[in-house]
Amino acid sequence: MSDLLERLRGRGWRMTAQRRVVAEVLAGDHVHLTADEVHARAVAKLPEISRATVYNTLGELVTLGEVLEVSTDKRAKRYDPNAHRPHHHLVCATCGSIRDVHPTGNPLADLPDSERFGFTVSDVEVTYRGICPNCAAA
Repeated sequence: MSDLLERLRGRGWRMTAQRRVVAEVLAGDHVHLTADEVHARAVAKLPEISRATVYNTLGELVTLGEVLEVSTDKRAKRYDPNAHRPHHHLVCATCGSIRDVHPTGNPLADLPDSERFGFTVSDVEVTYRGICPNCAAA
């Protein structure tokens, strides 16, 4: 069973066939699918699942804090089930593939007080950009 499915069952989330399929599609360490990609994969498992159900389920998962909505560029939003382990993203500037990365250090501490402008900083998002090995080889 995937980590996401376990977390949802632990919360007592009503596990319909449609919700289960969406959660199964999102299983994995470096999963960053668009809603359309989730729908396409869900249809392969459950042909009667509608696009609206997928979008609604993704919205519920984001609201619950079980899935992150990731926008790394001007492309479609992507959904990341790795919501409970702090991480950043490494994005290929050519194909848009995304990998979760876990650098050492504390990026919140790296922002000096003089650059906080009176803000109480509570969160930080770091996106590294580069060219993935597949695109570099092409």
